[in-house]
This record gives sequence, structure tokens and C-alpha cells, in this order.
Amino acid sequence: MLKKRDVADCHVLYDYLIDPAVFPYVRQKANSYDEFVFLTKQTIEAEERGELISRTVTDEWGAPIGTINLFDLSDNAGFLGTWIGKPFFGKGYNKLAKDAFFDELFYSCDIQTVFMRIRKENVRSFQAAKKLPYCTLANEIRPDIYAHLNKDSEIYDLFQIEKDQYHFHRLRTHQVEMENQEAMEA
Repeated sequence: MLKKRDVADCHVLYDYLIDPAVFPYVRQKANSYDEFVFLTKQTIEAEERGELISRTVTDEWGAPIGTINLFDLSDNAGFLGTWIGKPFFGKGYNKLAKDAFFDELFYSCDIQTVFMRIRKENVRSFQAAKKLPYCTLANEIRPDIYAHLNKDSEIYDLFQIEKDQYHFHRLRTHQVEMENQEAMEA
């Protein structure tokens, strides 16, 4: 589902990135394939310096279909940036990628809070965030961060995922799975 970023994936990913359904919503915009390769190399180097965490999202056959990143790392927190290629919209990859990434962030990387800034006109991403049971709309909870994101005009909604909320969600999910398995065996 996730793998470390690799320049070898750039050809496939760039074709997905430039789709008009994707391109306006990505943080790292590349206007040419060469620029995308350059940005990917910079991303790999930035991760080596501990400035961000970036993974390639893959389908069930290991083919690259998008990226998921934690940018602006500071005080055990960062901002999530995810994009999936249009052919994979609505197929559950976004949720699977987030679950795998959050497992890594919260249980291996000592991240405590993941923020998501979502453009108010990006209905698809807003709805996806609202579907995550461990995700909270944080416009009013974190007014300082919300105000900073929208200092010029109200462009973004702010969401947050706390490690504790995510952990409790995982425990509840596991408990329900165990109960369902016991019921099937009975």
C-alpha cells in the first residue's frame, strides 16, 4: 500500500498528477516531468534530513497511484498532503493509505498530531476527511493555526488527527473485528 519515494515512479505519478481533477489540489506542483523528478529528489533529501515524511501510495499490485506526505514537521506534528490519481477515486485507496500512513506516523515516528488543511472548494477531500472517525474539524479548536492558514482570506478548513483518537479508533475496530469473528465461529 505504501513505499518509500523513488524517482523510478515519477513517470507514472506525473501522468496522474497533471490531471485537472488532481493538479489544483496538490501542494507540490510540477509543470513538467523534469520539474516533478527534481521535486521528488528534493522530497527524498528532505526526508533524509527529517523535514518531512513522504510515501508513494500503491495499488494492490504495487503500482504507484499517488503520494502521501507529512510536511512542516514541528513539535511532533505536521501537515498531511495526499493525492490519488483520478482512475483510483472512490475505490477506497485514500482511506487505506491514510490508515497505513497513520500507523507508521503514530507508532514508529513519534508524531502526536496530524493536521490537514483542505481548500473550502475541495468538496471531495472535505467529505473524505469527514468520513474518518478519528478526524476532527479543528477550525474552532485550533483558532491560532486556522487564522494562520487563512491570514489573507478564508481559503482552508483545518482538520486534526490526534494520536490518542487514532489509537482508540484502532482498538475499537479491532474489538469489533474480534466480536464478528467470534460470532461467525459460534
